Amino acid sequence: MFPSLFISHGSPMLALEPGPSGPALAHLAAELPRPKAIVIVSAHWESNELLVNGNPQPETWHDFGGFPAALFAVQYPAPGEPDMTRRVMELLAVAELPARTDSRRPFDHGVWVPLSLMYPTADIPIVQISLPSGMGPALQTRVGHALRSLREEDVLIIGSGSITHNLRELDWHAGPESVEPWALAFRNWMVEKLAADDEQALHDYRRQAPQAARNHPSDEHLAPLYFARGAGGTFSVAHQGFTMGALGMDIYRFG
Repeated sequence: MFPSLFISHGSPMLALEPGPSGPALAHLAAELPRPKAIVIVSAHWESNELLVNGNPQPETWHDFGGFPAALFAVQYPAPGEPDMTRRVMELLAVAELPARTDSRRPFDHGVWVPLSLMYPTADIPIVQISLPSGMGPALQTRVGHALRSLREEDVLIIGSGSITHNLRELDWHAGPESVEPWALAFRNWMVEKLAADDEQALHDYRRQAPQAARNHPSDEHLAPLYFARGAGGTFSVAHQGFTMGALGMDIYRFG
């Protein structure tokens, strides 16, 4: 059975300057069997309702600005998978999670940046699920749980976000050895609660975790973690580290 993964995808420049995360992602992909499809939630597809990408050939969306031209030249032409989209919709319906298909959605950088380092040939079909805004961690846990049987069907389930994410607090010149104590404290609290499988504390992280609002001024980059956890099994850390002083680059494996 495949695990589910939570990937901290970092800056879009990860695609060109992968640092320690690149080898970690490549190693993780190499040690897993080849998936027949990937189902992914990205922090960068927020929506008012639950949507599933039904686009058979999504474009590579460079949904950012201010980066080098070489980054805008990167393409990730992985196909969609209409049959898998229908399967996802069926499982969500069984779990009483209303969803709708979006047939025009491109791949945002939360999808193609990490996957370009895991599967650079871009030949594994991908189905993306949206992140309904303002519905909190509990919904993502439910969505993940509804889809966990896909792991038995050779599908890799991924939540793509960031274990810490406050762009205003980043030091773009900091080295990898520089870590802000408030970011490390939050990361360590999350790992402790994940290892203990303390769902109540995890769902209530904004009140209980140290410096929660400073690490996540909004929920969208942490929410994919709950999707991956809901779909997966036993928690383990596949990679850990920080960049720019406070941007966590952890990768977690569930199962």
